[in-house]
Amino acid sequence: MTMQGIQAAAQSSGGMLYLMALLLLVALTVIIERGWYLWRVLTQGTQLIKEVTGVHKVSKEAFEALVVQHPDLPHAKVLEAALHHNLEHDFDRISDKLEESVMREAPHVDRFLWVLDTIVTLAPLMGLLGTIIGMFNAFQVLGDVSNSPTKVTGGVAEAPLATACGLFIAILGLVALNGLNNRVRVIMHQMETLKMMLLNRLYPHYHESYEEQKKVLAGVRARSAA
Repeated sequence: MTMQGIQAAAQSSGGMLYLMALLLLVALTVIIERGWYLWRVLTQGTQLIKEVTGVHKVSKEAFEALVVQHPDLPHAKVLEAALHHNLEHDFDRISDKLEESVMREAPHVDRFLWVLDTIVTLAPLMGLLGTIIGMFNAFQVLGDVSNSPTKVTGGVAEAPLATACGLFIAILGLVALNGLNNRVRVIMHQMETLKMMLLNRLYPHYHESYEEQKKVLAGVRARSAA
């Protein structure tokens, strides 16, 4: 189809093809931006978890270096929550703080995906509306006896183009949305895994503190007995 034919089809659809072109542009922008961001977060998150795996106890120096190395990574916020935790508080408190940091980062991970979800639903509906408008305009030509039948058949042939464009945008957006949602799921699983790893590596600090308290208490009792 020539550019002239596309313009004629867009006009006969009531301008819906122009709106769908805008939807396609927005969808591609979201797909590219979110795809790049989530791929980077997923890759760096995997590397960060590997580095934390080699640490058997929370080390302030090592974890601060990881936070500096990945300042924009959601996983780094979970590390910061563990580093800033006051060991004088109960052990149960650290789990709540780490869970809070994970929940705070969740909206940043799946940001803008609602836009893609809306486009997947909206594009076919707009395409169907454009086809209905195109069919209406095509049959309106029959009201003028001076028009040839080819004008009617030409309008009918152009009308389904809007529906086809809407379906194309929806299919492209649906495939991309499922892929991006899967990456979001894996990233959230990474942060939950990191949370459990940090809890396991914070426990020795509490165990040492408990042992020290026992020694101090034993000393006090010995002095009292003497």
